Amino acid sequence: MGGRTTISDSGEQGAVNAAVEVTPEPAPEEMSPGASLDEVTIIVRAQDGDLHAFEMLITTYQGSIFRLAYRMLNDRTDSEDIVQDTFIAAWRSLPNLSRPQTFRAWLYRTATNKCLDTLRQRQRRPTTVVASTDLDEQQHDRDAARAVASPARASDPATAAETEAQMRALAELLETVPPESKACWLLREVHDFSYGEIAHMMQLPLSTVRGRIARAKRLLAEGMEPWR
Repeated sequence: MGGRTTISDSGEQGAVNAAVEVTPEPAPEEMSPGASLDEVTIIVRAQDGDLHAFEMLITTYQGSIFRLAYRMLNDRTDSEDIVQDTFIAAWRSLPNLSRPQTFRAWLYRTATNKCLDTLRQRQRRPTTVVASTDLDEQQHDRDAARAVASPARASDPATAAETEAQMRALAELLETVPPESKACWLLREVHDFSYGEIAHMMQLPLSTVRGRIARAKRLLAEGMEPWR
């Protein structure tokens, strides 16, 4: 196909692995369901086997997919594996995506399901909550903390030390939220999906999604009460 770079079936995993460089750096602005024609064109080209176009999608989304996985799993290595597996699965399944405009939700659904699978596999293995040391992860903990604590306190420079303790408390609290509720809360409060989008992604009734998010908010709000 003209000058496009394509991946054969035999070399696809190595090529995609090489393209994915997991990093907690902030990702560029993500594509919305109302993606522009140029953005949709990138997705269509990737569907046709254009590796360069797919690398552009990786660059756009890998940071936010990593952050979703990290907040779900609280483990950097497992989160990096989720990113790799998500993009390999996306590359293989892209030709089956009938509406390129839904790519973002489709990608997050894939990553979320992989995180939930990993958590199910962990159920019989004890895990230890480790406070994040990555600067970008710390910033995202602060952002999430503002969703359940006082924005004024979190943004006041005089309370910087308190905010550091607050974000660690939030990370520990997230570990106590049931995985399905945590996934719904993260998709809504951190990644800005609508309730309807989350219901479609998770294949759940809208009422169930609302209930799970409400439960997560209640647990987090109660746990963060001392920080208000």
